[in-house]
Amino acid sequence: MDPFAAAGTLADAYRRVDWATTPLGPVDAWSPTLRSTLDLALNSRFPVTLIWGPEYVLVYNEAYVQMIGDKHPAALGERAEVVFAEIWDTIGAMLRRVSSGAGTEWVENLELPMNRHGFLEETYFTFSYSAVTGPSGEIEGVIDIASETTAEILGRRRLELLSRLNDRLSDLDHPRELIDRVLPVLRTVPNDLADVTIELPGGLAPGQDFALADRQDGPVVSIRLAPDATFVAQLSPRLAPDDRYLGFVRLIGTALSQALSRSRQREAERRAAELERQMSESLQRSLLTPPPKPDGLDFAVRYRSAVEQAQVGGDWYDAFELPDGRLTMVVGDVTGHDREAAAAMAQLRNLLRGISYTLRHQPSRVLAGLDDALHGLGVAAFATVLLAHVGREGRDGSRSLQWSNAGHLPPALIEPDGTVRLLSTRPELLIGVHANPPRTDHTTMLAPGSSLVFYSDGLVERRGQPLDEGLQALVDALAGTEHRSADALCDHLLGAFGPTSEDDVVLAVLRVNTLDEWTNSRL
Repeated sequence: MDPFAAAGTLADAYRRVDWATTPLGPVDAWSPTLRSTLDLALNSRFPVTLIWGPEYVLVYNEAYVQMIGDKHPAALGERAEVVFAEIWDTIGAMLRRVSSGAGTEWVENLELPMNRHGFLEETYFTFSYSAVTGPSGEIEGVIDIASETTAEILGRRRLELLSRLNDRLSDLDHPRELIDRVLPVLRTVPNDLADVTIELPGGLAPGQDFALADRQDGPVVSIRLAPDATFVAQLSPRLAPDDRYLGFVRLIGTALSQALSRSRQREAERRAAELERQMSESLQRSLLTPPPKPDGLDFAVRYRSAVEQAQVGGDWYDAFELPDGRLTMVVGDVTGHDREAAAAMAQLRNLLRGISYTLRHQPSRVLAGLDDALHGLGVAAFATVLLAHVGREGRDGSRSLQWSNAGHLPPALIEPDGTVRLLSTRPELLIGVHANPPRTDHTTMLAPGSSLVFYSDGLVERRGQPLDEGLQALVDALAGTEHRSADALCDHLLGAFGPTSEDDVVLAVLRVNTLDEWTNSRL
């Protein structure tokens, strides 16, 4: 039986070896243990080598070839001390311990500088040496099951450097700070960057953004950061300048170039951010239509944008009458604080209007229809929404209130006697999370002289303050306001809570007029 039948592409290399001249002797004289163990190795797709006999002769499988590079095929049938002369002091001692019966040797991510591509290369391996015994129990050889971890070790090291570099660059304010900030960081990894500098203006030719030059002490890379700045790095002579290595250096160059560009454009970015804020606010205000004026009801709205630049978001209110005479009130808040949030708000607001007016169903079914439309149309938006229907006037002047709440803060109700209570309900999912989540309707009566306050979270939420405290502050602020008009109540709340730099504020206040108030409004 051919002992090299399972050797694959190595079969010819095995047959070319004059085994009779090696310490292993002719193949037909090999022990059954060597034959069976070699067959096991050759049938494995994991890198395996046998280090056999007292002179530690190498035989190995296809997967092992990539790990030893140019040492193959000369390594086949050669003594390990000759093949791995540069690391023999380390692995020789390990092999002798295993061969003496001291047990298995196991190492993880061990650095073994190996000459396998014409230079002494920085390489790392995880491997085990285990004794292979014959039928009588004597140790005939050692089996080495190995995995090269060089790429993982270098990858982690380089990723950590890039992370620290980005931290140093995150708040770069002026180009002149670049050199003092980054060179100390880059010089902490001499195994990757033997030397680094930033040349001003730099030595690259016009139109040249990248150059790789071979020098006696290691390759040198030059990367243009800007027309007047070049990053120059001397690479390690112990690593091949392959795509991964050069890609890592390019990432450094990209990070430096972007940081340099940002530091020179901060003022332009601030101007752009302010322009975007103004555009977003203009979009919001254009959609916040004047409130309706239904008979017997006093209705007022307010919108106040965030103080901070680029914090305009997706808060909105809406109110309109349905053909059957019911008044629809809406307050919502799209997640996010940018132009995309404002655009998403426009889509949600218009979809909700159309669905509500067309279906004329109770609020829970309208919100369910909005969920379905968002998923069906592929609108990637999430929002809290409070939707209510105010019914037509009853004989005693009262109005029915039916509402459904998709993750929004509870409305506040001011009773005619001044009692203030939050219409809190069981929390339900935001709009847009699922196509058909359960939605619930809630009902109560609005007596003449009562007021209903819808608001966005920007009114009551403050950084570092529990939400419960903000809601209690709202209840306290509404105490004693039972006789105020809707307009006066809006102004009172905005004054009581003051401007916030954190979020927009929208208010929608409805007051059910008493008979005297309704009569006076008709005069």
